[in-house]
Amino acid sequence: YHPGMLDLRFVREHLDEIRVNVKNRRAQADPDLVVRLYDERNALQQRMDGVRAARNANAEKMKAKLAPEERAKLVEEGRRLKDEIAGLEAGYAEADRKLTEEALKLPNMSHPESPIAAGEEGNRPVRTWGRPTVFSFAPKDHVEIGRSLDLIDFDAGARVAGQKFYYLKNEAVLLEQSLVRYALDILRGEGFTLLSTPDIAREEIVAGHGFTPRGEESNIYTIEGTDLCLIATAEITLGGYHAGQVLEAGNLPLLLCGLSHCFRREAGAAGQFSKGLYRVHQFTKVEMFVYCHPSGSEAMLDRLVGIEERIFQGLELPYRIVDTCTGDLGGPAYRKYDFEAWMPGRGERGEYGEVTSASNCTDFQSRRLGIRFREAGK
Repeated sequence: YHPGMLDLRFVREHLDEIRVNVKNRRAQADPDLVVRLYDERNALQQRMDGVRAARNANAEKMKAKLAPEERAKLVEEGRRLKDEIAGLEAGYAEADRKLTEEALKLPNMSHPESPIAAGEEGNRPVRTWGRPTVFSFAPKDHVEIGRSLDLIDFDAGARVAGQKFYYLKNEAVLLEQSLVRYALDILRGEGFTLLSTPDIAREEIVAGHGFTPRGEESNIYTIEGTDLCLIATAEITLGGYHAGQVLEAGNLPLLLCGLSHCFRREAGAAGQFSKGLYRVHQFTKVEMFVYCHPSGSEAMLDRLVGIEERIFQGLELPYRIVDTCTGDLGGPAYRKYDFEAWMPGRGERGEYGEVTSASNCTDFQSRRLGIRFREAGK
C-alpha cells in the first residue's frame, strides 16, 4: 500500500482553515508548500498523460503500410516520446516524494470545541470523580513505599538497562498482572477482541499512525540495521493489523484490545514529576483500539471514555478528565481527553497526573495506513 495523508483536495480547497489549524497545533508544517507541490505533481501527471497518448497514437500509425522513410520518422518519434516519458516519470516520482514528505507533516484537523492554547496549561477540565484522600500526616510517594516494602528496584534497573528502567518485585509483580487481568476482563465483557501483540513494528506502520520513527524529537526506539521499531503503544500494532486492507462496513465497529510492552525514549521528559514509575522507558499497557464508521466516531469516543471511567471507578481512584488543547493534541488526534489520577505523593499536597487518554483520530491514521471500508453492494 502507499501511505496517504490528509485529503489533498480538502487541503487545497480549505487552505485558510489548514493554516489556522497548523498554527493552533504548533505543527512544523507548511500547507502552502503542500498545495504548490500538489499542483506541480498534478501538472506533471497531465503532461505524462498527454505524452503517453501521443506515444500510443504514434504506435497506431506504425501498424499501417508505410514508406521506409515515413516509418523511420515514426520510429524516431517513438524513441523521442519514450525518452520524454522516462524523464517525466522520474520527475513525477521526485515530485510525489516531496509532496508526500511535506503532506505527512500536516496534523489532523481539530474538533471545533477543542480549547485553543499552546500547551497543557490550556487543557479544559471536563469533570472530576472521587475525593482525594486527606491524610493527617505527610504521605510517602510510591518510590519510598516501593523501596521500603521491597516492591521496586530502580538501582538494579539503571545498572542493567539504564535510567528510567526498573525491576518490579514480589507483590508488585502480582499487582501488575492483576491490573492487566482486571482491564482485560472488563474489555472482553464490552465485546472487545483480545490480542497480545508484537512488541515491534515496521517504520512505515509507526509513521502511518502519526509517530515519528527517527530524529532527535522522536520517542521511538529503533532497531539498528533494520526497518523495525520498538512500539510505544499497542495502538501501533492494532492499527497496523488491517493496514492496506478494505473492511466491510457491515462488520464495523471492530473493537480490539491489545496487550503489549511499550517502549518510549521520553525525550525531554525529565522533571520533578517524572521520577519513579512516571515517564519510564518501558511498561505494560492494555490498549483499546476501534475501527468504526466515520459517522460513529464521536459517539465511540464517548463510549471509550465511559469504559475508562468504569475502570478508574472500580479501582476507586479519584480522577479528573480534561479536554486536551490544540497545542497538546499531537498530530493524529481530532479530539483527545486526558485522564489524570490523583497522586497523593506528587508535590507537597498531592496533584493530578496524566495516566491515560482517549482519542478520536477520524480518518487520519486510516488514510496513512491505506485502510478503507466498503458499503454493502458497492
